[in-house]
Amino acid sequence: MIMSIANKQKFSLNSSFIPAGDQPKAISNLIEGINSKEKDQVLLGVTGSGKTFTMAHVINSLNKPSLIMAPNKTLAAQLYGEMKDFFPKNAVEYFVSYYDYYQPEAYVPRSDTYIEKESSINEQIDRMRHSATRSLLERSDVIIVASVSCIYGIGSVETYSKMTIDLKTGDNISQHKLIREFTELQYKRNNINFSRGTFRVRGDVVEIFPAHFENAAWRINFFGDEIEDIFEIDALTGKKLNKLDSLKLYANSHYVTPKPTLNQAIKQIKEELKIRLNQFYNENKLLEAQRLEQRTNHDLAMIQAAGTCPGIENYSRYLSGRNPGEPPPTLFEYLPKNSLVFADESHISISQIGAMYKGDHSRKLTLSEYGFRLPSCLDNRPLKFEEWEFFRPQTIYVSATPGQWELNKTNGVFVEQLVRPTGLIDPKIIVKPTNNQVDDLINECKVETSKNNRILVTTLTKKMAESLTEFMHEAGLKVRYIHSDVETLERIEIIRDLRLGKFEVLIGINL
Repeated sequence: MIMSIANKQKFSLNSSFIPAGDQPKAISNLIEGINSKEKDQVLLGVTGSGKTFTMAHVINSLNKPSLIMAPNKTLAAQLYGEMKDFFPKNAVEYFVSYYDYYQPEAYVPRSDTYIEKESSINEQIDRMRHSATRSLLERSDVIIVASVSCIYGIGSVETYSKMTIDLKTGDNISQHKLIREFTELQYKRNNINFSRGTFRVRGDVVEIFPAHFENAAWRINFFGDEIEDIFEIDALTGKKLNKLDSLKLYANSHYVTPKPTLNQAIKQIKEELKIRLNQFYNENKLLEAQRLEQRTNHDLAMIQAAGTCPGIENYSRYLSGRNPGEPPPTLFEYLPKNSLVFADESHISISQIGAMYKGDHSRKLTLSEYGFRLPSCLDNRPLKFEEWEFFRPQTIYVSATPGQWELNKTNGVFVEQLVRPTGLIDPKIIVKPTNNQVDDLINECKVETSKNNRILVTTLTKKMAESLTEFMHEAGLKVRYIHSDVETLERIEIIRDLRLGKFEVLIGINL
């Protein structure tokens, strides 16, 4: 973990509501527990009791950087939207897996089938991940809403925080030297297609599009070797937005590595390759030896030339300077020491943490045994459960049905939130026969929409959700569907539009 940031900004909660029902007591008990240095607390709150509002008040009162872990992207998006509304003046960030599609590298020995890694990276989510780590390093009023994938390895916080460029008006630096430093941070020169992660040069003007910005870039004007002006500009139009006295540029990748460390890593990779090849030759595994030698030498050539290669994360042990078996660097190392963790829907998210490591280890062990990867690839992994236990700061488990593990951590003690602020009780559950169920559903939806209510419908499969959406749309209802094939950021828009009343019926799958 990084040290606490000295220059503390305050959280500022923005809401027209005040805590009601069981919320005031729950907020008071949780704050008291944190101040008493309790490592674990459980918030047991029924659905609709305002657990998110309670979390927001705890964060606001304690003024601590906070990580909220959700079991999936959809719930994380919902929490992110709510926290952005509660804290518009503070840094509320979103940190989930940046893959829209991900097929991990794998090998099936039984059928001799190698499955190459395929992935589609969402540039917007990658930007949000960079914004999250930057906020953690520069601010104290930070709330990170993350999925459980935050236990997967990213670049070392020590390297990421040091591999920066600080520039001020009046600094003396040659344009060529600055361009070279940009490329070392893995920014690419592109004078035509100016997009995130690129820079361009036009005479005495250098413009760079930082990894954490969405629509803005920085313009640096030179007079000889002196920086004359620095501006924040609109990346599309080039219009000046603000004049800056200084800037701090972070790397375009969390896996950025200084040149000396990179050279040392190449040396260590070659040593491991030599040892592994000798093992294969001694065991008469000539095919595996040839395969490993070709693949590793190709990766090394790319690392030497470009500073990176496809699958560079498999060499993360050497790039981060860690010993075999040591925990990989994750988001938890970016958290300040005085942080809080909220495990939302803890009965699901906690069990996910334990399961992630085992599946990942099994797949990579097979790749290593058959010569597709060096054994060090096993250190590119999510945290083990016991490692997560070690790294996490004070934690509040939030759930309507806490798991046995969470309750054991608190010796069965929990903070209760049963009375809803609205005073509403649980709705009646009516079981109906399946005869004419779709027609009955449409009729019930029309009744509720006439009262300006919203309807949630769950189905068994994604195909069924799509088909039912189409059928209900033809019946004159404003309806949308949501499931795992819908892009991450589009899910946020769908949930927001439901609340705004742009449509009335949301169909999902029963998960």
